[in-house]
Amino acid sequence: MVDVAAIFKAYDVRGVVPDQLDESVARATGAAFVEVLDVLAGSGAVVVGYDMRPSSPALAAAFAEGVASTGADVITIGLASTDQLYFASGRLNLPGAMFTASHNPAQYNGIKMCRAGAAPVGADSGLRDIADLVAKALVDGPAPSAVPGKIREKDLLTAYADHLHDLVDLTKIRPLKVVVDAGNGMGGHTVPAVFATGPVAIVPMYFELDGSFPNHEANPLDPKNLVDLQAKVVEVGADLGLAFDGDADRCFVIDEKGDPISPSAITGAVAVRELAKHPGATILYNLITSKAVPELVTEHGGVAVRTRVGHSNIKQKMAETDAVFGGEHSAHYYFKDFWRADTGMLAALHVLAALGEQDKPASELFAIYERYVASGELNNKVDDAAATVAAIEDTYGGQDGITVDHLDGLTVSAPQWWFNVRVSNTEPLLRLNVEAADRATMERVRDEVLALITGTSVTVLSNEGKN
Repeated sequence: MVDVAAIFKAYDVRGVVPDQLDESVARATGAAFVEVLDVLAGSGAVVVGYDMRPSSPALAAAFAEGVASTGADVITIGLASTDQLYFASGRLNLPGAMFTASHNPAQYNGIKMCRAGAAPVGADSGLRDIADLVAKALVDGPAPSAVPGKIREKDLLTAYADHLHDLVDLTKIRPLKVVVDAGNGMGGHTVPAVFATGPVAIVPMYFELDGSFPNHEANPLDPKNLVDLQAKVVEVGADLGLAFDGDADRCFVIDEKGDPISPSAITGAVAVRELAKHPGATILYNLITSKAVPELVTEHGGVAVRTRVGHSNIKQKMAETDAVFGGEHSAHYYFKDFWRADTGMLAALHVLAALGEQDKPASELFAIYERYVASGELNNKVDDAAATVAAIEDTYGGQDGITVDHLDGLTVSAPQWWFNVRVSNTEPLLRLNVEAADRATMERVRDEVLALITGTSVTVLSNEGKN
């Protein structure tokens, strides 16, 4: 029997196929989704998309069967990026489900779900209830079928591209050469549509849709997966490089020298552009984004609001504050004009517009947004995360000039540095992020905190991770 609790995470469903996630689970999830979201009392339909993983079409079809078994209709958009599914949910005002495991290895698949208008479905907003119904259905069998709903196809790829261009006009920028590494993921599907015409010449890398990821993992947050792109940018003399993750909802940026531009710098740059369109607006940033972001927002007349990590938290806070934009360290970028959903492609268009509207190279243009030195995210397996965090707080709390808060994990701040330690929402890890005014200070604080962590018998893994 499938351990449903193990695959229903804080924000989505994710597991190994078929050991944890199979068609029976997908079918039961479709039926439960309709019941929990009360689809039949609302729109009466659900929109479904899927990525290039070999298991995705069958899982998406099973989910659609589960939806239709309740009497609700299904609109399938076929192969799609996650932000294309959010576009469909917003444009059609329908709840939706996207079959993808994002950046995870090939043996995984998953489901990202949303309410109508791309509103999130998280642990506290329906996901736990869906999990309970799925667990029950797998034991008791499916409920008696109603008159089945209809399943039909709708192609929204061109409409998705048109909507993005309505938000960011690239027609007047200078010509740019841009290398794009799709990582054999859904960027290979959406990038050709978005850049079919215009002044941006694309040099494609790994555009073939292949869920076995033959070239490298589709996880640009791990530096080793950027090496090919970095080399190609320098080799062809490109103005910029873009790397998308597996479901193409995140975008990482490489400058003309082959150096990564931090997601915090991209957040700051896009925030400045959004504030130029919406003076005085609210901008969100999660608590492990560089403190340069709130500084830039304030300097440009905006209101900076700090949030917890994770898309459900960001989307909820965007609705509460009417924020126009939000950014995360993991290269998730959220736009009010995109139904408050995250879209790496729209962020990429902003970056290209910012670069193409002036003559400086990317390394110079974005340097003004890189004010501090960061450690990157250091992931640690610990025996007792709560005890480790408490020991760190005991060490730093109460010292003159140091403040502590618990918005998400533990954040310790001093005039020249800050760090955050938090338990992962999706993996059994303790995550550490450190930022300081200079590298020597950052390394000193980083090593001090890691020494406290390693005192509890841990293995330091790498600077990668998501939520």
